[in-house]
Amino acid sequence: MQSHLALLLPVATVWWVAGYLADGLPRMTHARGLRRHTGWLLGLTGAGLALTVALPIAGLSTPGATLADRAASGLTLAAVPAAVVAICTVRRVRRLLAGASTLATAPRTPAPHGLRAAAAHPLIGLPLQVTGLALLPALIAASGAGQFLGPDAAGPAVTVGALGVAAIGVRHALRHNRLAELAMPERTAASAQPARALHV
Repeated sequence: MQSHLALLLPVATVWWVAGYLADGLPRMTHARGLRRHTGWLLGLTGAGLALTVALPIAGLSTPGATLADRAASGLTLAAVPAAVVAICTVRRVRRLLAGASTLATAPRTPAPHGLRAAAAHPLIGLPLQVTGLALLPALIAASGAGQFLGPDAAGPAVTVGALGVAAIGVRHALRHNRLAELAMPERTAASAQPARALHV
């Protein structure tokens, strides 16, 4: 095991836990629980971004090739999804937290479908989970397991990773669309009225 794995593992763990929390937000049926989990997610997202930025800065501040430099080079693949998290996800999570806070006046206040649809938006869960996935190659290389896979494993690994990202994105989009449809009672009632008139 190479020692810079100890620097990469906490970063990856924070992103994985954040992705897990984001995946569970749409299942929150009460506003107070949604507010609590959204607060945790906002804190973990901030910690993940801070750690992702701190490693390259630590590498630049020390002369020569250090463990921080080696760990920071493993973050290259995760830089793009982490930037999407910083630009899009954080803003949406803050809005979600504000919306849940206004409704969490009583312990059993239900979370409306519109709020749960906002929690299921692909720009919340997808960038977090993709960032966690993008750290896997660096962790495999840092642990020394990459030498057992061989150079021919790079192509299939990229294919599997791309298919995994696509599957996660489709799952988030379908769940968001389903909750968004449930959040439109006006359209449902309007479409039910002509059908009722036909039966009369």
